[in-house]
Amino acid sequence: MKQTTRIVLFTCLFPVLSWAQDAEQQAPASPVRVESAQRDTFSATLWVSGTVISQNDARIAAETDGRITWVANVGSRIKKGEAIARIDAADLRLDLADSEAQLGSLKAQLKYRDSSLQRYQKLAASNNAAATQLDEAQSQLDMTRQDIKRAEVAIAQIKRRIKQAEVLAPFPGIVVERLVQIGEFVGRGAQVARLVDTQHREIRAQAPLSVAGWIREGMQVTVQHEQLESLSPVSYVIPVGDQRSRMFEVRIVATDPAWIIGSPVRVALPNSEPRELVAIPRDGLVLRGSNIFVMRVNDSNTVEKVSVETGIGLGGFVEVIGKVEQGDRIITRGGERLQPGQVVTITEG
Repeated sequence: MKQTTRIVLFTCLFPVLSWAQDAEQQAPASPVRVESAQRDTFSATLWVSGTVISQNDARIAAETDGRITWVANVGSRIKKGEAIARIDAADLRLDLADSEAQLGSLKAQLKYRDSSLQRYQKLAASNNAAATQLDEAQSQLDMTRQDIKRAEVAIAQIKRRIKQAEVLAPFPGIVVERLVQIGEFVGRGAQVARLVDTQHREIRAQAPLSVAGWIREGMQVTVQHEQLESLSPVSYVIPVGDQRSRMFEVRIVATDPAWIIGSPVRVALPNSEPRELVAIPRDGLVLRGSNIFVMRVNDSNTVEKVSVETGIGLGGFVEVIGKVEQGDRIITRGGERLQPGQVVTITEG
């Protein structure tokens, strides 16, 4: 009876195992996403923080004294040479009228003293005038001419101050802050508004002195903003380190219009001598304890498991050391449960 029971159980299980094997063989190919391994000259990178700034950001000051009569509203777009604020120039115009009147008086004196000098010269020619009288007339005429020059300079200065009563924008931009209000009295040099040029932007990043030898102007670096990465050239390297932080400043061109002024970004700066190596996307690495491997798709769309070691980080890529060559298709999505020998289909996106 026992032998019969064992035979029955084996007979029942056999069809089940056969069905499972058939189902596995008939299972559809798993969809995966792949990216190619790259062989190129790379450098190790160091990510540093940066900020998008304006090349022109200034607190515009008044150049003359007076009461504020108008200030541009916050958000106003100002062209170069347009007024940001105006100062009451009524007193200056009165000073100008007074100086112009004085100049007219001096010109009248000049005409009179020029005539007097001519009369003394005629009298001196006939010995009817003393030499001292002639010298005195010449001296008075010369002093009047100098007084006229001083009066003309004073008028030019007043006109310049009247012109300065309009605080003009030295560059195009947007008023982001009003520092005075209408009716306030300001002195020369007082700040009236903050003007920011939003068209000409750049990235300011602080980098450790250890990477200074690998950075040069014009080189392309990776900039990351809100998980999006792009390449931008280095515009300036300021080779002066801070004594406390041991950092120096790097300026990078801000090419993306989405980077508004004040936006935080991350910049990948080179941190080693460039060398040739094979790199894959970081998503292609599979970690199982102390083992690191990648899943590669061969020409027959079959999965292969390749053990690797990792080298330097390259932003979104990482160096791999092992039997991985340029152009190998490495699975980056959909390979979590794949087994070597399994057939897959390649998907886009």
